[in-house]
Amino acid sequence: MGRFLTFVEWLGNLLPHPVTLFAIFALGALLLSAVASWAGLSVADPRPGREGEMLEVTNLLSGEGIRWVGQSMVTNFSGFTPLGTVLVALLGVGVAEKSGLLTAIVRALVLNAPKPLVTLVVVFAGVVSNTASEMGYVVLIPLAMAIYHSLGRHPFAGLAAAFSGVSAGYSANILIGTVDPLLAGITEEAAQLIDPAYEVNPACNWYFMFGSTFLITFLGWAITEYLVEPRLGVFDESQMSEDVDEQKALERPTDVEWRGLRWAGVTALLISLGIVVVAGPSFLQGVFGWLPGWGVMRNPDPAAEGANALRPLLRSVVPLIVIFFVFPGFVYGRVVGTMRNDRDAIDAMAGAMRSMGLYIVLVFFAAQFVAYFGESGMGSILAVLGADLLVTLNLDNPLVFLPFILMCCFVNLMLGSASAQWAVTAPIFVPMLMQIGYSPEVIQAAYRIGDSSTNIITPMMSYFGLILAVATKYKRDLGIGTMVATMLPYSMAFLIGWTVFFYLWVFVIGLPVGPGSPTEYIPAS
Repeated sequence: MGRFLTFVEWLGNLLPHPVTLFAIFALGALLLSAVASWAGLSVADPRPGREGEMLEVTNLLSGEGIRWVGQSMVTNFSGFTPLGTVLVALLGVGVAEKSGLLTAIVRALVLNAPKPLVTLVVVFAGVVSNTASEMGYVVLIPLAMAIYHSLGRHPFAGLAAAFSGVSAGYSANILIGTVDPLLAGITEEAAQLIDPAYEVNPACNWYFMFGSTFLITFLGWAITEYLVEPRLGVFDESQMSEDVDEQKALERPTDVEWRGLRWAGVTALLISLGIVVVAGPSFLQGVFGWLPGWGVMRNPDPAAEGANALRPLLRSVVPLIVIFFVFPGFVYGRVVGTMRNDRDAIDAMAGAMRSMGLYIVLVFFAAQFVAYFGESGMGSILAVLGADLLVTLNLDNPLVFLPFILMCCFVNLMLGSASAQWAVTAPIFVPMLMQIGYSPEVIQAAYRIGDSSTNIITPMMSYFGLILAVATKYKRDLGIGTMVATMLPYSMAFLIGWTVFFYLWVFVIGLPVGPGSPTEYIPAS
């Protein structure tokens, strides 16, 4: 295992920066389109109503292709769906984070947990902290180590429990977070290679991710209590660095902070009631006569049913994320004194945007790659060829998700960013699996299992260095091997348990993975 992990680290270090990687992919797509066009690569179009037509490769290095590349570069970037959705969502997260609301929620949740339930609460807090991106890494993991040490338990058990929830449970959550619109946008771009009218809403995996929260919490608790902590043994205090300051981390929320949390909760409740009113659910209208039977965020078509009836609401998830973070965050800030007026909220939003510089650069090149891949027609052709291969191998059934999830796990060892990995793999695998009858929403849910499960054992994960630095304060000579060996049981348990849960949820019980998310993809006739 040590040699394998060393190999993975060496292999990952050979990869260039993700931005450079996408630039190479974009250039490769241009060159491949020219070679495939010259070779006459084509397949019969399998879509209904297009019998007898052929799918052919467009040469993007021809005169017409080069003109298209030059004219579309800006619109490829500005029209890339994940760019706008993530930036808009982070406007809200920035306010809630700068006001101190998110940190206060984590401290209140973990520091007030009964001692026998500390591990359970730490893992759960790690999972839900993903709503605010990196907050779990920066706040919860050091806090968990301090709490465990103060309780006379091994601080690495706290680190492992928190790290497993924050990172290995990255795709599970009870709320819609910033990663949901990001991945949905990439999935939609990939799905439109097959069906140009296909839409993927940001809440498309919410049901499955909500259920997964409790699965990951239970598995993280069990692995910590019965495997990891007994293996760690007694903590050697002599290994602890002298500059560890646990006092500040262990400070419970003050009376003012509790008052801020209560007012923020009231604000969130009022927003929730407002959503109920604008959604206008008929079953509540019968109970509360004052509620409208039809809300402005419902489909105006009276024949619309189910998720289709709430289509406008589902397509407004990103603005709702902003509202849910901005208003409770600002109210909390006003109560505790971290925010006084609109200028403070605007500064918080600007701060969130400043932190996204690298992401914007990466998206520019990722958008070009996805656009070139789609315009060349290679995505559709590879989807048809791949689907035919799966049929030949008798993998045109639910078993196809096993190698797909394992492939995502392996790629994640070397390309730790969820968005970067999905931007590379989605244009290939989403159309391919759509061709054998599975919806993009289900494919994305399966991807998220593979992407999350190995986050905690790859040095390529962007926050791995930060976690290692925090851990060395409690053990000076800690190495990557020790860190990975500690987290490996979580990775294996989450991968196996989550995959089984996926098959039970989707194929045995037959539940949708989210609102407006069918299991099967049926091409429009």
